Amino acid sequence: QVQLVESGGGWVQAGGSLRLSCAASGRTFSSYTVGWFRQAPGKERDFVAVITRSGGNTYYQSSVKGRFTISRDNAKNTVYLQMNSLKPEDTAVYYCAATLSTGWGFMENYDYWGQGTQVTVSS
Repeated sequence: QVQLVESGGGWVQAGGSLRLSCAASGRTFSSYTVGWFRQAPGKERDFVAVITRSGGNTYYQSSVKGRFTISRDNAKNTVYLQMNSLKPEDTAVYYCAATLSTGWGFMENYDYWGQGTQVTVSS
């Protein structure tokens, strides 16, 4: 069993930065691939970024590539999402999720989800 808690969301002006954290319980957290997703009002939840269990591989949605960086510290059971050059279209609730599946591109493969943290970017 893994429990995930996101933090670090808030309000920021366009061009600003935020760092989200996803803190996990459970001794086996390092075995999980962890993804960040986001859901804007009235829209479906979308993939943002993912990091494999060793941290050796990362993948990003094209719209955030070069602006967002995902990383993890398995000793602290935490995954981070550094978000720079934020845009109003980045406004959404951001969720982290964990999976043991190699099919990390599909939300249905994620076993555990956090409650989400709101990110609001004003123009």
